[in-house]
Amino acid sequence: MDHEGEHASRWASVSSIAAKIGCTAQTLHEWVKKAERDSDARACVPTDVATKLKALEREDRELRQANEILRKASAYFAQAELDRRFRP
Repeated sequence: MDHEGEHASRWASVSSIAAKIGCTAQTLHEWVKKAERDSDARACVPTDVATKLKALEREDRELRQANEILRKASAYFAQAELDRRFRP
């Protein structure tokens, strides 16, 4: 990010620096984007918050599925109880 002004584009600066540090330009570009997100330079959610949000959304989805299964099972057994013949 410090050397963007020295090159024609961001990709040119990333490519130049990636060759010097021994990684691919794509990898360095991803690191730069992650650093921008984490430093609030871009209007994005920080990585740790995004990770936590994703885990909470997955947990919410699993709990909703479990509730749906329990609701259907409850309805099934309630109907089976009603269909059973009364034996005195």
